[in-house]
Amino acid sequence: METGEEFGPWLARQLKLAGKTQAELAEELQLTRAAVSAWITGRSTPRPTVMSDIAKALGTDVGTVHTRTTDTQAGLPTTWYHRPGYPDGGRDLGNAAAFAFDADVQVLARETCQNSLDERLTANGRPVRVRYTLHELTGESLEAFREAILWNDLFPHYSAVSEGAGSQKVGRVVDAGVRDMYEKGRLVLLRVDDYNASGLIGDDYADGKFAAVVRRQLESLKSSHGAGGSYGLGKATLWATSALGLVLINSTLSVPHEGRTERRVIGRLELPWREVDGRPYAGPAWFGRPDPDLQGAQVARSWWADEETVAGLYLTREIDEPGTSFLIVGAHDVASLDEKSSDIDDEALADDGDEDTRDIRRMHHRLVEALGRDFWAAMTGGGSRLPLLEVSVRSLRNGEVVVEEEQVDPSDRQPSRTRALRAHYEGTTVDRLTEAGHVAARSVPLKLPLSGGARGTFGVHQAVLLVTDGVDKDGDKNQVHSLRGNRMTVKEAGVPNLPLGTNPFQAVLLVGEAAGEAAPFAKEAEEFLRAAEPPEHDRWGQTEELSLRWSPSAYRRINMLTTEVNSAVKELVARPKRSAGEGGEALRKALTVKTRPKPKAPSGPVVPVLDRLDATIGDGGEWLIAAEVSIPRGDEVTPMVPVVQLDVRSGGRPKLEWAELVAVEGCEVGNGVLRFTPGARRAKFRGSTDVTSHPVRTSLTRLVVELRAGKGE
Repeated sequence: METGEEFGPWLARQLKLAGKTQAELAEELQLTRAAVSAWITGRSTPRPTVMSDIAKALGTDVGTVHTRTTDTQAGLPTTWYHRPGYPDGGRDLGNAAAFAFDADVQVLARETCQNSLDERLTANGRPVRVRYTLHELTGESLEAFREAILWNDLFPHYSAVSEGAGSQKVGRVVDAGVRDMYEKGRLVLLRVDDYNASGLIGDDYADGKFAAVVRRQLESLKSSHGAGGSYGLGKATLWATSALGLVLINSTLSVPHEGRTERRVIGRLELPWREVDGRPYAGPAWFGRPDPDLQGAQVARSWWADEETVAGLYLTREIDEPGTSFLIVGAHDVASLDEKSSDIDDEALADDGDEDTRDIRRMHHRLVEALGRDFWAAMTGGGSRLPLLEVSVRSLRNGEVVVEEEQVDPSDRQPSRTRALRAHYEGTTVDRLTEAGHVAARSVPLKLPLSGGARGTFGVHQAVLLVTDGVDKDGDKNQVHSLRGNRMTVKEAGVPNLPLGTNPFQAVLLVGEAAGEAAPFAKEAEEFLRAAEPPEHDRWGQTEELSLRWSPSAYRRINMLTTEVNSAVKELVARPKRSAGEGGEALRKALTVKTRPKPKAPSGPVVPVLDRLDATIGDGGEWLIAAEVSIPRGDEVTPMVPVVQLDVRSGGRPKLEWAELVAVEGCEVGNGVLRFTPGARRAKFRGSTDVTSHPVRTSLTRLVVELRAGKGE
């Protein structure tokens, strides 16, 4: 027989729920108060013959008393608690955190899957498994669900919101959601289940994951410093995706609370300020058991539900592994109207032929697309490295399958990048790309700044760059996907100024713990880049946290990393020059190709032109410059003098002195003059300025570099 909580704590809670004292129970059982106290404190347990008397006193069956896997139904029933209006008359017309995101299932997938990755139980080495279920309810199924969530108690609040919807954004969304349910006779549920995760552990009110998600805003309590989230905003996407502002939660805990782990249930409703029957309400409401420990038992807290209750709320979990199920009631996907994918048959998507933000087939497709795009790396394993994540999506209507469960396959969604990452894990990368299917690897430095605004470098973290040839199925070609510890794609960017004729490629940048936990300064790189991510976690750059913890110029270290990455990619994908006798000689002799005569080179001197310039500020405040020069065809190339100046609004530009000027390719440097290699069409040089020649602090200036003709010795 399954047994749950220890008898003493269980009995104490049932007495609170039933409003009984220990003395009153002892009197009903015709026992001493000391005997009941001994049960509560765990010094003894009642005899089996007494169990039936306890069940009768609590208004339940003897099986419930023996197993103690759920609370009795006596006493305080589940109900909705609506937060009263503020005494000072203040009004919240919606949860501001929800406005950080659109009503977009692809954003929801990114935020919820990231949260599940962050809460993965790592001790067993297994991946976290996440399942998305779209479930459309109609007819009797819809009526039964509304009864389970006490819809009649909620309806006056929704009506009050609808009355004021004309002047309030959240009210208009809610009003549209209610009208859709009644006019079309349907309700879309979107459930997100994760397994092998920590679950919503902790007290209902005190610090912990439960309170951070259910009770509080802008609080992030992640299990790892390599976690993706940091703002506490991601959970708001759950409520933003609900047109009714309603989310129900069922959590299986990895750490017991009140001696229990299974079926910890609560609901949270997000509505704007409203007035019902003359009473003002502030906004949020909670669905749960009234808390007997609070005065008047008016505040609802989580409760340990029975299997029948969670089934009626569509919250039944597949297995008893730790994790959480979030049920978004009235899910909609407004962002789906902004795009149409050629992979979707529009006629098959909407039963009535209209574009529909609640169409479960379109939402299903967009979920799969987003998960494959953003989490392909977390789903990829190789060598001794196991995947961190497994994801699937399914769609139902009244319990019947509409779209079969689809396991997201990273090698199908991102074939080239998956191949690259797997080769890295298996140790089969190469130094150069010489054959199709090869994966080239290169280390690129991330110089981590000192915190607190101090100048200098704390340490150099070596990120890992992987480059391989691309295919059409990868999507946009010549892209670099950057990711860190939890292996969610943070940044997607193209590589600029690629040479003409470059073969399509895909690249992956592994930074922080994604480069390997043993990589130098991996933990510090995680912390630095996490602070450089905005709430959307879709790039690295200037943020307020980065400025406060490091310095306003700390983001330039990320720019330097990007420059290093782009340079390394160009070097790896450059085509090697063919030798004169290489390949196809017989075919070339057999073909006659008419060609235009080569233009004659100018007889006089030609002047090179500065074609490209990259400049960053070094640790000592100097300008670090890398330049590329285009050289016209000609018999004589004029030597050039690089001149570096500060840009000013009026007057002459102050000239800076070179501390170092070095030839890189296609030229030589002597006495500050560039002399170009005969026949070269391009040249490169680099240099750094002399800080003592700077009239003002470097961070406050803009730079101008010119090439001036000169023979000078």
